[in-house]
Amino acid sequence: MQIWVAIIYIVIALIAGGALGFFLSQRYFKKYLRENPPVNEQMIRAMMMQMGRKPSEKQVRQVMQSMNQAK
Repeated sequence: MQIWVAIIYIVIALIAGGALGFFLSQRYFKKYLRENPPVNEQMIRAMMMQMGRKPSEKQVRQVMQSMNQAK
C-alpha cells in the first residue's frame, strides 16, 4: 500500500512543478518583453529620424527584412 502513496506523491509533485514552471516562465517572458519590446517599423523610422535622415518606405522595409533574416 505504501508504494501507491509514493506514486501519488510523485505525480502530484510533477503536476505542481509543471504548473509552477509554466507560471514562472510566463512571468519572465512578459517582463522581458516589457523591458525589450520587439522592433517595429515605427521604431526604425524614429531611429533614422534621430540620426538626421528622412527614411523612405523602401529603406524601412530593407532594415526590417535584414533584421528578420538575422533572427
